[in-house]
Amino acid sequence: MTSTTQHDELVERAAGLREQLWHDADECDRSRRLSDRDVEALTGAGLLRLMTPRRFGGLETDMRTLLDVNIELGRGCCSAAWISGVCNAGDFVVSLFPEPAQREVWGDDPDACAALVLGRPGPLAEPADGGVLVSGEWAYASGSLHARWISVLVLVDGDDGPAVHFALMPLDQLRVKDTWHFAGLRGTGSNTVVADRLFVPRHRLVPYGPLLAGETDGLVDPAHRYRNSLTGLFMVGLIGSLIGAADAACEHVRGQAAGRPVAGSRFADQSQSPMFQLDLARAVSTVDGAKLRARRIAGSVDELAAAGRNADLPTRARARMESTAVTEACRDAIEGLMTAYGSSAFSEANPLQRIWRDIHVGSRHAGFGMGVPQLVYGRALVGMDPREVSPLV
Repeated sequence: MTSTTQHDELVERAAGLREQLWHDADECDRSRRLSDRDVEALTGAGLLRLMTPRRFGGLETDMRTLLDVNIELGRGCCSAAWISGVCNAGDFVVSLFPEPAQREVWGDDPDACAALVLGRPGPLAEPADGGVLVSGEWAYASGSLHARWISVLVLVDGDDGPAVHFALMPLDQLRVKDTWHFAGLRGTGSNTVVADRLFVPRHRLVPYGPLLAGETDGLVDPAHRYRNSLTGLFMVGLIGSLIGAADAACEHVRGQAAGRPVAGSRFADQSQSPMFQLDLARAVSTVDGAKLRARRIAGSVDELAAAGRNADLPTRARARMESTAVTEACRDAIEGLMTAYGSSAFSEANPLQRIWRDIHVGSRHAGFGMGVPQLVYGRALVGMDPREVSPLV
């Protein structure tokens, strides 16, 4: 487990970048990518190798540290924190590959990071001597503008028929299509990556099903503490950015209150308005509740990993449900804050509108949306298999 000293130091490093990220966030939004100086700052602080193995110069932190670092980064820029979450999760996936693949990624540079896409698998790969030839397109590839590697899902033929595998590929051998023209999280550069008969050696292929199900015995080094924690880690990696953004919105609205009038009223300013006080209290309390819930998720993953135990299906389903509840809480909080602040919150010059857009887009990620997490958890609660609804449990 990460020591308290290391956890606090990494969170402090993330907090130290907040002012720069906040300053650069508008340009990040306009240009639809992180600035080079922000990527360099994240890299220099070691915040893009939280899940990289120590033997390759990484930090190999626990889930609580991953969460708290991304909350701090999200207070500065939601897009930057989202990329941190995705790329650290991508590095974690690389750590599940055979040793030769890990050496390819980190052998010469511990700061090399990998993006990750958990979407529909690409077409069936063509067999080739020593590996496969991969073709296909994978959308929503957050971090693809800054990472050096990416893991995507492909179908690979085997003795029992086609099975989904992670394929680890260098991004400089892929084409990145500029498709991320979205209202929020614009700086994540979540574009579409394209492969055209790219050779992937066998050591850069790993079966997806066992990793997702937490059944990695014989596949991943048993000394790997989080080898059976893929779903929990992925959710923890994403929710921190939204919590941090919602927290920043609370702070901004509260800080502006004493200087803002309440139109059509006799109140001296917003801070004197009982309705504003109620709206602010509700939003701050909602975000605090989201933090507590998120830390319970991270703590549960950490405790199970430390004990060497796999989470059962109800526990896994609850983690996805609770992650969804966290994103919904962030969305509820920013809605209330926009109303409390007033119509000028929607001015393009106001950072609140950017945070509002970021949270609305992030909270509708496929892992959290369309009622699927609720169905997954409900099915587990009545003793049915939640994987009949979704494999992401």
